[in-house]
Amino acid sequence: MYSLFSQKLALLGLTSAHVTSAGVTVFCKNYFCASHRVLQLLTFCPTMQPNSSSCQRNFSCKRQKPQKDTLRHIKNREKRKGPNIHSAATVYVQVVGAGNRDAGSSIYVFSEYNRYLFNCGEGTQRLMQEHKLKIARLDSIFLTRMNWANVGGLPGMLLTLKDSGLPQCFLSGPPQLEKFIDAVKVFSGPLRGLNLAVRPYTEPEYSDETMTVYQVPLYAKLECNGHRRQFSPERLPGHVSPPRSPKPRSPKTDLLQLEENETRGSESDSSVGSTEIPARDPSLVVAFICKLHSRKGNFLVEKAKEFGLPLGTAAIGPIITALKNGQSITYEGKEILPEDVCTPSDPGAVFIVIECPNEEFIKPILESEQLKRYQTEASENTASLVVHMTPETVLQNDNYKKWMEGFPSTTEHLILNETSQTVHNLRIHKIQTQLNLIHPEIFPLLKSSQNKEHLMELPAPYVQGECLLKYQLRPKAEWQRDAVPVCNTTEFMEEALQLPDFNAKVEECKQNLAMGTTNLYRKADEYPEVVFLGTGSAIPMKIRNVSSTLVRVSSSQCILFDCGEGTYTQLSHHYGGDVDEVLCKISAAFISHLHADHHTGLLNLLIQRERALKTLKQPFRPLLVVAPPAIITWLFQYHDHCQAILKHINVIPAKCLLEGREVPKFKTRSFIQLLLETYNLEKFETCLVRHCHNAFACSMVHKSGWKIVYSGDTMPCDALIQMGKDATLLIHEATLEDGLEDVALEKTHSTTSQAINVGMKMNAEFIMLNHFSQRYAKIPLFSADFNEKVGISFDHMRVRLADFGAIPKLIPPLKALFAEEIEEMEERREKREMKLMKVQPVLDVKQELENNVKQRQQLSVTEELRNPTEFSTKKRDREENCQDLENKKLKII
Repeated sequence: MYSLFSQKLALLGLTSAHVTSAGVTVFCKNYFCASHRVLQLLTFCPTMQPNSSSCQRNFSCKRQKPQKDTLRHIKNREKRKGPNIHSAATVYVQVVGAGNRDAGSSIYVFSEYNRYLFNCGEGTQRLMQEHKLKIARLDSIFLTRMNWANVGGLPGMLLTLKDSGLPQCFLSGPPQLEKFIDAVKVFSGPLRGLNLAVRPYTEPEYSDETMTVYQVPLYAKLECNGHRRQFSPERLPGHVSPPRSPKPRSPKTDLLQLEENETRGSESDSSVGSTEIPARDPSLVVAFICKLHSRKGNFLVEKAKEFGLPLGTAAIGPIITALKNGQSITYEGKEILPEDVCTPSDPGAVFIVIECPNEEFIKPILESEQLKRYQTEASENTASLVVHMTPETVLQNDNYKKWMEGFPSTTEHLILNETSQTVHNLRIHKIQTQLNLIHPEIFPLLKSSQNKEHLMELPAPYVQGECLLKYQLRPKAEWQRDAVPVCNTTEFMEEALQLPDFNAKVEECKQNLAMGTTNLYRKADEYPEVVFLGTGSAIPMKIRNVSSTLVRVSSSQCILFDCGEGTYTQLSHHYGGDVDEVLCKISAAFISHLHADHHTGLLNLLIQRERALKTLKQPFRPLLVVAPPAIITWLFQYHDHCQAILKHINVIPAKCLLEGREVPKFKTRSFIQLLLETYNLEKFETCLVRHCHNAFACSMVHKSGWKIVYSGDTMPCDALIQMGKDATLLIHEATLEDGLEDVALEKTHSTTSQAINVGMKMNAEFIMLNHFSQRYAKIPLFSADFNEKVGISFDHMRVRLADFGAIPKLIPPLKALFAEEIEEMEERREKREMKLMKVQPVLDVKQELENNVKQRQQLSVTEELRNPTEFSTKKRDREENCQDLENKKLKII
């Protein structure tokens, strides 16, 4: 067999060394064992396996991922375990989200041993990625209450932690946190490989190498429908309710329950999601008291020399240990005190994280005995820092001011709320400013939605939170502002204008646009207008957010295609102070499938939309949500255990809008009719696409004649082509570049050329590509199939039908702006192609040998039928030869 393989290699001009250089290990195993069973001749490494010819229901041919190596900081932690571990030398508290519309209140705590996150609202992961706060190093996440403002970014964060290889993460906060994790698994799957250790406030304090954290439950008596809600015994602190057996749930039963509740007209605070008493508890907030471990003073070598201590000898070890432990020693008749040769020890600073969402929580804060202990003057327990996640209305309350005043003058106060003027996502401002130089209308400048700056009058010295602002607790207590981002638009423009050829390409583009082209649409036709809010895939990154597209159908109506995490923040960046008006105009949302990057922004949109309707004094109306049925299970579980949200929506199962589908339920038919009437549509249709289970695309045809088709996530799909025939605009995902078709098949996505070909077969008038892999953070690679009917999308790009002729003309200046990134991507592609060229001959050898095996098998079957006795003898001989080969353990490497 070895000679056969060598002959095959020789025919291709290769030797076994070529196989090794190509990174392929070949193992000869069991040539023939039976006439009807052929075992593998060659086994290649997993990355070299050919794609399966038959795809499963989710159309995926996924390779098994190799097991991740243990993260380096986990290995170091194991090495540190022992009795003589020093406490952390550097510890600081850093603002991630300052609490305004851009980002909810969240802080990051750093030590050289551990990393912690307090609250994880939408956009937290994106901020940490942009500002290089290492997500994979997180040990613990602490949540002050079960509200979307605090937990909205947690689903995406957990998925990222799982993919990073982190083995364990501690989650602390309200007892409903465990139910929230279970609800997330409805769409995320089982989160295998990541052990989530949930620690409700009823469990003992959390302690690690850096600090000990105490959870303090704060219960308020909330008003409900004009009445004070009283505590029931099972909701008092320290009481554990007996477990109730959960009822089996399914999207079908949840939908029936939702329709029943809509008919009853249930109130938002009643048990809408279940016939059981809901586990959610808006009367609970958890505060956190964090105390650093004490740290021994440092041994001063120069001082030790002055006292004549035996430095450099074995005798110095016990002496240093005694002195650092605070013990005096006598050396050569001289008494040496610890303070003579050591710096003072650090007893360990204390900081408190507290959220007071409304005035009803002020009383339990004032009455908390645990919090009072840290208001004592000149004590080791005196709080060095108090982080207030508190709105301005509460801060101005006299009782809250009194509580703040109770802390010593040495205590610092950090305020995180809606009055912060900080910029969080600096990179999106930078790239939008530079794109605006190319075409100001298609790439409008971002707007600020922050309140006017004003100073609060508080009795204690305070600092207003800013993104990346630090308060260092150790080694020296001080504020540090060196990392706070500053948005300098002039600097951004100058940087772009200094790029080679950029200015010339922009001027050339403007001249081409001024010459004009024949276009069926008038520039005055404002609608429909498509605003791309998120054009990236998988996880939110600093330049491209995850999937979300706003279609402004008319001056009074908008619809969302997908609603990934951070959609509301993107709307705020795009529309600034007018965002509430836009929210009120959104009457429906289409969710293509239940991957987290396509729907986890929906809940915040619902909450902010209700606030906007109330602020602008418009009547409340539920949002029509066209989505896969399983979304209802997720919404029910969140509603039951976290926050009442079901009154916000009317669900239309996406399968009810399939071509030719009969809709038996009157309620669903009425919702579909309302959808068509609201947007003046002739038709709204969905089709199943080739991605995951229950993944849909949609098409909407307006009565004025235009047709917009949205692909969602999919491989090339005939059903989509059929549904989208003669579309005015096709918005199609193009996750990967050409040449990565095998990766696209594995991940059930499309390449650039595949997406364009779908549009061509569809006879679409124009194709906008989106949903780019984060490997193309700024711009995707252009394929040879690009033409005058194709454009690429960017976050905050605004497209009208009259812009179809202009968009292809923007490509030259875009290439000039991102020339460096394009060059790097082309170099990576060339390296990848070179590797494939080396490996391909070996793959050809493998295929030829496999074909040879199949031929031998067919001949064996024929021979057995013709002469069974002779075949039996040959079969026994082959089995003996096979056993000999196995015993020799022949390997070719």
